[in-house]
Amino acid sequence: MKKHATNVGIDIGSSQTRVVVCGEPLSTSGIPTILGIGVAESKGIRHGYVANREEATASLKKALEHAQEESGVRIRSATIAIGGIGISCEVATGTAVVSRADSIVSHFDIEKAITEAEKLIEIKNKSILQAIPIGFKVDGKELPTRPEGIIGGKLEVQTLFVMCLEQHLDDLIAVANDAGIKVTNFVAVPIAAERFLLTDLQKNFGCVLIDIGADTISIAVYENNVLTTLHVFGIGSLDITKDIALGLRVTPEEAESLKLGVVSFQSIPKKKLDEVIEARLTDIFELIDKYLKKIGRSALLPAGAIIIGAGSFVPMTESVAKATLKLPVKLGRLDMPSAKGIVKDQRLLVAYCTAAADIAPLAAQPTSRRASSGPSDGEDFLSVIKGFFKQLMP
Repeated sequence: MKKHATNVGIDIGSSQTRVVVCGEPLSTSGIPTILGIGVAESKGIRHGYVANREEATASLKKALEHAQEESGVRIRSATIAIGGIGISCEVATGTAVVSRADSIVSHFDIEKAITEAEKLIEIKNKSILQAIPIGFKVDGKELPTRPEGIIGGKLEVQTLFVMCLEQHLDDLIAVANDAGIKVTNFVAVPIAAERFLLTDLQKNFGCVLIDIGADTISIAVYENNVLTTLHVFGIGSLDITKDIALGLRVTPEEAESLKLGVVSFQSIPKKKLDEVIEARLTDIFELIDKYLKKIGRSALLPAGAIIIGAGSFVPMTESVAKATLKLPVKLGRLDMPSAKGIVKDQRLLVAYCTAAADIAPLAAQPTSRRASSGPSDGEDFLSVIKGFFKQLMP
C-alpha cells in the first residue's frame, strides 16, 4: 500500500458518506480516473451538519477503509465538499488606486481591490470558502476581461464571496482529523460538479445547476461564464419519502422504493402515489423559482436547469421541473472512468469532482484560520488568494 493519496474527495452527506480516490487524468479526455471508492451510511449528520461527532467519524472511517482497500492507497489527506444550509454567498465591490507609476493595472491592484471588497461583507460566525472575481471596471468603464495591462487610475472589482458557518467548517475538519485525515482544501457542494457537467456555452448563456440531496437542495446560477449566486434550501428528497410513507401508510423503506420506481405494490394506487410525489416536487421547484424571481432570473436562463443529486432519480423530477420553472431541463449525468470500467453511480459525483479539485483546482483555499488542516492564524486574505486567483478569472 502506498504511503500517500494525493487526489481524494470526501462528501459527507446526510444519507451517505462517500470517498473517491482519483489518479491522473486520462490523456484523451482529461478526466481523472477513479482508483477506489468507499461508501458508508452517514450517522450523526443532519441537514448536512455534524450532529454527533463520534458517529460521523465512525461513518467516515468506514468509507475510508473501503476506499483504501479498493484503491490500494493509504489515505492521509483529502479535499472535502462543504454543504449544508449554512452555505451562502455575498457580492461586494472593492476599489483600488492603480499603484504603478505608468498607470498600468497590475495583479497587485486586483488583489488589493478584492481585499477591500472583503471588508464590506458581513462575516460574523462565517468562513470564506471562495472569493471569485465576477466583474471589473477601470475608471468607471466595464471590462469584458481581466484588467491586467489596462491603463487607468481607479480599479473596481466585483467579487462573489462563498461562505459557510464557521462552526460547521470546524466540525467537518474535526471529524476528518479524528478519522486520521488532513484537510488540504475545500469546495462548496453547489459548485463542485460545475467543471465536468456544465459547458462554457451553458454558463455563458445562463443556467442553474440544481443539486437535490437527501436533506438539502443547493442551486448555483451561472451567467456570462461566471458564477453569479448560490443558495441552499433546507428541504430534500427525503421529504418526498416522508410524504409517501405518511400519505400511503407504508414503511420508510417501502416509501423510498416507491419514490424511485424500484418496486410497485398492487395495494398502492399509482395515481395517488404520483399525486403525492408531484405535490412535493412542485413545492421544491416553486421554492427554487421564488429564489430565481428574487434575483430577477425566473424563466430567464436560456440554457435552463441541470439537475443532479438523489432527487434527480425520481421519475417525475424532470417533467415537474419543466412545468414549474418554465425552463429547459436536463438531468446531469457523468460517466466516471475507473480501472474497472465506467462508473455510472451519480451519487458519487460530488465526491469525484471534489477529488478532481486536487488535480485541477476548482476551489479556493479557505481564508479563515484553521488548525493543522487549514491556513494558520496569521495568514491573511492576500496570501490565500495568490495561489488560485488566475484560475478564477473570467
